[in-house]
Amino acid sequence: MELIDKLKWRYATKAMNGQKVSQEKIDNIIEAASLAPTSSGLQPFEIMVITNQEVKEKIRVIGWNQPVITDCSHLLVFAAWDNYTEDRINKVFDLTNEIRGFKNEGFENYRQMLLGLYPQRDPELNFQHAARQAYIAFSQSIAAAAFEEVDSTPIEGFDENALDEILGLRAKGLRSCVILPIGYRDVENDWLVNLEKVRKSKEDLVTLID
Repeated sequence: MELIDKLKWRYATKAMNGQKVSQEKIDNIIEAASLAPTSSGLQPFEIMVITNQEVKEKIRVIGWNQPVITDCSHLLVFAAWDNYTEDRINKVFDLTNEIRGFKNEGFENYRQMLLGLYPQRDPELNFQHAARQAYIAFSQSIAAAAFEEVDSTPIEGFDENALDEILGLRAKGLRSCVILPIGYRDVENDWLVNLEKVRKSKEDLVTLID
């Protein structure tokens, strides 16, 4: 399968060469994230696409000084909702009704169920739930980048509070979760580029219950 071959090709790139990724490829990577499944279809996150070098430099300082943060073409920051609110939930349901052109009783009942559940929960619990949805989209972006033969580096090693401040995320009701530099590998300077990919055996990974 072509997708499997691409996933075998990808790795967590440790050095990038600064070459720019075409806008078409970036758009496809973002579209893949948008098409990712999320709980109740709420898509409780936003993606910051950063090309400004000064901003990338600031993020590198609070990102364990990882060179790919500044040497990438585009830096994607996945930021989840800090909480589920009635307004946010209603906005998604209203958009769905608008696009589909009709209201469905079952769908509206589901809306009321969510409105009676999520906004009353602890905000931290809601953020953690939203963050897991962001990770689904994040993973899909990694796969899409590989399909486009574009390198990426999943990064959790950064100061979330500092990144939120740099990007003004808290004022938007968002909190950073994970970042994804997108670019092209620097073959001569990446120590990981020629090392064999190591994964668990199928026997260690999968338990069949039949």
